[in-house]
Amino acid sequence: MASIQARIAEELGVKEQQVQAAADLLDGGATVPFIARYRKEVTGSLDDVQLRTLEERLRYLRELEARRKVILDSVREQGKLDAKLEAAILAADSKGRLEDIYLPYKPKRRTKAEIAKEAGLEPLADLLLKEPQHVPQTSAEPFVSAEKNVADVAAALDGARAILTERFAENADLIGALREEFWANARLKSEVREGKKEAGAKFSDYFDFSEAFGKMPSHRVLALFRGEREDILGLTVEPDDPATRPPVSLYEQRIMRTYGIADQGRPGDKWLADTVRWAWRTKIFVTLSIDLRLRLWNGAEEEAVRVFAANLRDLLLAAPAGARPTLGLDPGFRTGVKVAVVDATGKVVATSTIFPHEPQRRWDEALAILARLVREHKVELIAIGNGTASRETDKLAIELVKGLSDLKLHKIVVSEAGASVYSASAYASEELPGLDVTLRGAVSIARRLQDPLAELVKIDPKSIGVGQYQHDLSEFKLSRSLDAVVEDCVNGVGVDLNTASAPLLARVSGIGQGLAQSIVSHRDTHGRFKSRKMLKDVPRLGPKAFEQCAGFLRITGGEDPLDASAVHPESYPVVRRIIDTTKSDIGSLIGNASVLRGLSPASFVDDKFGLPTVTDILRELEKPGRDPRPAFKTAEFKAGVETLNDLEPGMVLEGVVTNVAAFGAFVDIGVHQDGLVHVSAMSKTFVKDPRAVVKSGDVVRVKVLEVDKPRKRISLTLRLDDQPGSQPARTAGADRGPGRGAHSGAAGRSHGGQQAGKASSPGGAMADALRRAGLGARN
Repeated sequence: MASIQARIAEELGVKEQQVQAAADLLDGGATVPFIARYRKEVTGSLDDVQLRTLEERLRYLRELEARRKVILDSVREQGKLDAKLEAAILAADSKGRLEDIYLPYKPKRRTKAEIAKEAGLEPLADLLLKEPQHVPQTSAEPFVSAEKNVADVAAALDGARAILTERFAENADLIGALREEFWANARLKSEVREGKKEAGAKFSDYFDFSEAFGKMPSHRVLALFRGEREDILGLTVEPDDPATRPPVSLYEQRIMRTYGIADQGRPGDKWLADTVRWAWRTKIFVTLSIDLRLRLWNGAEEEAVRVFAANLRDLLLAAPAGARPTLGLDPGFRTGVKVAVVDATGKVVATSTIFPHEPQRRWDEALAILARLVREHKVELIAIGNGTASRETDKLAIELVKGLSDLKLHKIVVSEAGASVYSASAYASEELPGLDVTLRGAVSIARRLQDPLAELVKIDPKSIGVGQYQHDLSEFKLSRSLDAVVEDCVNGVGVDLNTASAPLLARVSGIGQGLAQSIVSHRDTHGRFKSRKMLKDVPRLGPKAFEQCAGFLRITGGEDPLDASAVHPESYPVVRRIIDTTKSDIGSLIGNASVLRGLSPASFVDDKFGLPTVTDILRELEKPGRDPRPAFKTAEFKAGVETLNDLEPGMVLEGVVTNVAAFGAFVDIGVHQDGLVHVSAMSKTFVKDPRAVVKSGDVVRVKVLEVDKPRKRISLTLRLDDQPGSQPARTAGADRGPGRGAHSGAAGRSHGGQQAGKASSPGGAMADALRRAGLGARN
């Protein structure tokens, strides 16, 4: 049996030594970002994606080995572990296969088969299986025994049937083969429960639905299971297509072949065939149905988690507007628009509440208040939350920008998903003491324009609202995946040690919540950090934590220019040698591309620092502290297009991608409802993954294909030569689902693709595609 390391190496297509090195580092407390960035020589330059996969597989295979040991010990204690069984257990390559093998030996309640064996009926079962020329009734007569509770021939044959049924059901090789055949041929069928048509209208596409297991996309699976949980749909598993089902099912035929059962006109053939049919229908089919429903769910769940994680990564790595004074507007009607001004560092310098909309309609007063705040605090950017009253507030901002044309203000509508979650959090209370909870949302909206990553890390990733059916997913799986994304994003960008919040610091490699708070407390008490070395003065921040975190923390304007770069302090000696070689100083070397590109990395390799590290150092010196995020840009919503009523098929508009799901992308075009670009309308070529075309936050140009005003649905296309009313080419396995909001479930307020029940979609042909995609159901 191959070792865990060898198996992972084969799966990843790398060397076993690389896997072993990475495993040793992970076991020693190193994080994935640290290993990927600063231990390339050790792992052979495994990247963060490979390391995350390695980490997951290492966890799974170690759990598999632990379970294998428990099973071996259990069977050994029973005195049933022979060489063949031990070899089979050792060769099992998955948890499912291991449990199949263990099933006959797994302690369980007394079954009918066990009772039959105790009554001495196993020889009868063996006789009838091996020698079907015997008449079952005649063969059973000697086994009738009142003393053993075998009342008559029928009871004896029932006991023999129970023994064979259990034998068939516990044959690991047979069950494994049947499971795969079942997966390849079975279908999941759904029907509406009696009296639930009206209440379950959002699931209408599934009132009479059937599809092969292997063809259903994840969002469709999740929609079906949600319909079942809400008691709208009844789900049944069909082992094959009823229209083509043979008299003896494929599964029964396989069982019969395995045990040499055939209809040759012998007295026992019919009894054996009936026993196979009984075993299949009463035991094996039931077990496999449960197994494959679970497999279907797990696959859909994994895909949904992957989509959520990918969208979260895009959102966290969205372009920051930068350190510029910003006015945040949290829109509202009756309760007013909450206003917050933050300076270039994100510090709150002013707050207010204005009432420009219904019912107060104090428009001019609102403009005057905003104009005063803008001039007083030299505001450069206006961030407008995209929730209720967003478009009306955007009009206010347009008028403000026009009235203050000398200031060159820029307004941007931003997602406010999760803002209310942040506002009510304990951290918000600590960070913004004395500030009313209703105003904290405006602060968050302003800050997330300045730096989305720094602000969004304060919110539980699940509350940001870029997933599908997230409330149906495993809390543990989702949290682990999203936490890994946040960790990778934060460390990929780097963190300013002197301005970072505790939640942001807590995501840095080697720093948890406790150390993050210690760093902030030390900074508040002793002032800004002037060098990375000063981190060692922070209570409880030991050598290991320093090793893990130092390279990801930046200090601008500190004592050593290298502290503002991604060069790890342990590599500073390499930089000193580069300085000596170039006969320059650090100030003139940093950013000097002509000098740095003229150096040979191999010249600075030694027994401690290899070629990958030296190459990274030279690249970093050329552009120290470079931000991997894209340059900031905004979509310009078309003037005069403010509501669904303003939209016309054929319009070409600019918008922002708010969410990407397996079936397409949602785009905010400034009319309160996000439109859907179905995956079939993204490109003239086949698109398997919409994220290969667009990502959350992308600014795109789209054409309006259809507008369904009564249902508030918009169909868009990225193919600008598509004609309105045309049906985009449908991809194989067209999406299906229960209506709006299937991708969502976010806490917090937003519109479009960010919150349940507010995503829009096309009418007509595209409405069908949208329903199939799993939208329309409120969480």
